[in-house]
Amino acid sequence: MNKLHLLLFVLIFTAGCKPEGDVPPTNAVENNSTELKKVSLQLNWFPEAEHGGYYAALVHEFFEEEGLDVEILAGGPNSPVIQKLVSGQADFIVGNADQVLTSRAKDSNAVALFAPLQTSPRCIMVHESAGIETLADLKDMTLGMSAGRAFALYMQKHLPMENVKLVGYPGSPAVFLNDSNYGQQAYVFSEPFVARKSGGDPKVLMVSDLGYNPYTSLLITTQETVDAQAELVTRMIRASKKGWLQYLEDSTKTNHHIHSLNKEMSEEILAFGAETLQDLCLPDGLQKEGLGTMTRERWQVLRDQLIEIELIDETVDFQNAFLQ
Repeated sequence: MNKLHLLLFVLIFTAGCKPEGDVPPTNAVENNSTELKKVSLQLNWFPEAEHGGYYAALVHEFFEEEGLDVEILAGGPNSPVIQKLVSGQADFIVGNADQVLTSRAKDSNAVALFAPLQTSPRCIMVHESAGIETLADLKDMTLGMSAGRAFALYMQKHLPMENVKLVGYPGSPAVFLNDSNYGQQAYVFSEPFVARKSGGDPKVLMVSDLGYNPYTSLLITTQETVDAQAELVTRMIRASKKGWLQYLEDSTKTNHHIHSLNKEMSEEILAFGAETLQDLCLPDGLQKEGLGTMTRERWQVLRDQLIEIELIDETVDFQNAFLQ
């Protein structure tokens, strides 16, 4: 047997031998190195356009690219997202900036990480035929509104609302469609669209025009998570931002997924919502790179407004309420 034959024999023999000892197979090593970290994200409402960027991060695998296995949990009416966060039932939640501050007044340690909606979608929906042009014109009517909510208290503090009868928020435009002297709270990309599709004549009055404009659909976690798992927080923010940019660019695939989770949200209304979100997420010439950013000034204004309507007091620290 010449040297070439001998070399071939050795190679063939060693290739067929199993490794000895506790050396794991190559694919097992690869699996361990790519194991995803399980994370929960609790929504504040049923899946809708306001959550589009988070679902886009899931659908387009941006969470997975960051090594995360994110379970998005649907919310509903009066969903106790802050309680679930501080009790450890959720790693991250979606909520609004006023919720963060009011919860911190009750000794929560909630921290806002990322603010996709720079302008609040909160509005009052009235009938075009009523001739109401501004929020200050609200009078002699019935208004369906969650009276104890921060935006409602602020409206009542700053508007005359002469002879306005407040009733509970109905949850849908059904009452609105049957009463020309009725208005209701809404999100600009949801109820007004449904009302118009149903033959109504909705006119939208933005609450932000009154000066009350909390960041909306925030990604929120606890101070403990920020301190102990900084890398996880960074990856969650990074994936969420990619998701929101994707949703603003092309929402089709994500909307199909959201519709599969919430049949009340047709793909048509979700497409309308995604289009409406463009100006809410990137207002006043804000560039895409700035998506999700927050300022100290905005948080201070909100803090002062919540003090004014007596939901919090001066002891609440707004500077640690958001990631800077």
